[in-house]
Amino acid sequence: MVLSIPAAAFEPDAVERALPDPAAARAALGAAAARLDALLALQRERFGALAGERGEARFLERCLDALALCHARLAFRHGTLGDDFHAYHNEGHIAEICGGRIGRLSAAPGADALDLRDWGALLLFGAAHDLRQRESGPAFAGIGANECASLAEAWRILDACGFSREADADTYLALELMIAGSTFDAAPLPGAHRLNAADLVQSGGALAARLDRVLDGLGGESRQDARVRHALDLALIAADLDTANVAEPLLAFADGSERLCRERERLAGRELGAAESARPVLAFLTAGQLRFFFELHDFHSDLGRAAFAAGKQANAAPLRALALGVRARLAVHGIPPDGEAVIAAWRAGAASVAAGGRAAPPPLSFADEA
Repeated sequence: MVLSIPAAAFEPDAVERALPDPAAARAALGAAAARLDALLALQRERFGALAGERGEARFLERCLDALALCHARLAFRHGTLGDDFHAYHNEGHIAEICGGRIGRLSAAPGADALDLRDWGALLLFGAAHDLRQRESGPAFAGIGANECASLAEAWRILDACGFSREADADTYLALELMIAGSTFDAAPLPGAHRLNAADLVQSGGALAARLDRVLDGLGGESRQDARVRHALDLALIAADLDTANVAEPLLAFADGSERLCRERERLAGRELGAAESARPVLAFLTAGQLRFFFELHDFHSDLGRAAFAAGKQANAAPLRALALGVRARLAVHGIPPDGEAVIAAWRAGAASVAAGGRAAPPPLSFADEA
C-alpha cells in the first residue's frame, strides 16, 4: 500500500469469515438478493458495451462479483439482515452510490474521459468504502479507523473475486486512495469516540482534498508516479459521489439526514424516544445540516461539479427554509419532548417546503415545556 496502512491490524470479523466469497454471499442472501440483482443488471446495462469494446467483460464481472460480496457483508453486518442495524451505513447506501449517483456522473459532460477500469474502481468504492463501521482504533496519518478497516477488507474482497495484485495493481491502488480519501475528520468529537462518519457534519470535509499532502508527509516519491496521480484524481471523484446527497431532491436529502441522525443517536447510546435526544437531534438536523451544506461541503472534481453542482444549488434556498422554519416553530412552541418528535417536525417541514410552502408546523406533541 502506498499509504502504508497496517492492514494486518484489521483482521476479518465473523461476517467476513461466514461470507468468504461471492458464492457464499449469494447463498446467504437467498430471496433477499432481488435488490442486488437489479443493481447488477443496471451496471451491465450501463457499462456492458464499453466492456465489450475494450475486451474487458471479465473485468466488469469481477467488479460486480465484488459489489455483490460487499452488499451481502454490509447487509449482514450493519443492514437489514443483521442485528447491528445502521440506519444510513447499510447496503442501501451502496445502491444510492452505485445506482443513481454513478448514473448521474456517467451522464455528465466529461464522463467519457473515464475508461472502464475507472468506472469499475468507482463501483468498487461505492460498494466497499463503508464496510466497517465499528472500529475504535486511532487514526493513521489522518485516515479513520473505519476507513482503514474497510480498505483492508476491500483488498481481501478483490483477492477473493479473482483480481490480481500485479495485473490489477491500478484497481488496488485506486481503491486504497479512494477509501482513505473518504475519511471525514478522523479525530472524533470530545466524548464521541464510538461515533463514525455519521458525525460528518462536524468535520472539516473529505480527506481526499488533502490526500496528496498525506502522501508527501509519508515520504517517498509516490506522488511522482502517473498511476498515483490518476488514483488521486479518482479519489476526488469518489469523495464527490459519497457526498452528493447534497444534490439529491430535497425530500431525498432530508431523508438521508434523518437516517444519519438516527444512526448517530444509536451510536451515541441515546434513545430517540427519550428526552435527552431532543436537543442533539435538533442541532444535527438544523444547524448541523446548514453548516455541512454551506460551510464544510464542496465538490472537489470537475466531473463531480458537472454532475452535481446544479442539484446542490437548487437545494440551497429550500434547505435554509426547512432548517430555519423548524427552528422558528420550536422557538414558539418550546423544545420538543424527544428526538422522534424533532424528526417528525423535520419530515413534515421537508414535505411542506418540497411542495412549495414554508416549513410545516410541528406536531401537536410539541407542547411548550417551559
